[in-house]
Amino acid sequence: MNRPCSVWRMDQSSLLLRRIDAQRNMARYYVLSIEPTLFGDIAVVRRWGRLGCHGRQIIEICADRAAACRAMARYAEAKRRRGYG
Repeated sequence: MNRPCSVWRMDQSSLLLRRIDAQRNMARYYVLSIEPTLFGDIAVVRRWGRLGCHGRQIIEICADRAAACRAMARYAEAKRRRGYG
């Protein structure tokens, strides 16, 4: 039985997307968050992998919070097109 994709907004600056398809043995997550760096910059952090695993991570430094929000929205839309919610 397939469970629908789910989207959880963890807070104002983070988003958790899941994609579960039992027929294809697929259980994945994708987390987007906006976080400050040690040097005062703003970063978009993307984490992904199979549910229950550590997965991978990429950190993208942005010029300001508005640019980080645009990048986060762009990544979220790309994942939604692929079935993540």
